[in-house]
Amino acid sequence: MTRDGQDTIDRLVGRLIARLDLQPHPEGGYFRETYRAAHEVTADALPPGYSGPRALSTAIYFLLVGDQVSRLHRLRGDEVWHHHAGCGLTLHLFAAATGYVRRRLGPGPAGGGAAHQLPQIVVPAGSWFGATVDQEHSFALVGCTMAPGFDFADFELADRAALRKQYPDHVDVIERLGA
Repeated sequence: MTRDGQDTIDRLVGRLIARLDLQPHPEGGYFRETYRAAHEVTADALPPGYSGPRALSTAIYFLLVGDQVSRLHRLRGDEVWHHHAGCGLTLHLFAAATGYVRRRLGPGPAGGGAAHQLPQIVVPAGSWFGATVDQEHSFALVGCTMAPGFDFADFELADRAALRKQYPDHVDVIERLGA
C-alpha cells in the first residue's frame, strides 16, 4: 500500500473513532456501547452461572485496525457479530464440541466482498474466541449484539497456557491472540 493510501485509511479510522466516540477495549480494538435495553431479566430466569439480573439486550460498535487483534476471551451468552464497514475479519473460535474453527465476517458477495464471508456470525456462548483483520493496512467496523445483555461479570480473558494444553495443534493462533 502506498503512503497516501495508508494516510487515507488512518484519517478514516480517526474520523470513525471520533464520530462514533469509540474507546479502547480491554480485549483490544475500540468500542462503544450503543444500546442497553431498559428492561432486565432476573437472575433466576437466566441459565445457571449468571450472578445477577441482565439487560434484555445490548449492542456495541467494535473496531479493529490493521494488526490489532481481539484477544481470546469468552462470554456467558451468545454474541452476534454484524459487519458494518471496512474489510472483512476472521473470528477464531475454540470450543470443546468443535475444536478450532475460523469464520469469516465481511460484506459478503452481495456487498462486494468475498464469497466465503458472511455479513453476520453467531459466536456460541462459552466459546473462546478472538478476531483479526483480514487486510493488514485496513480496518473492520462491526457491531456485536447480546441477549441477555453484556456485563463484564460474564467476560473472561483466556489463559494462554491452558488453551495451549487443550488445543496444541493451534499454538500459533493462541499465541497471536492470547491475553
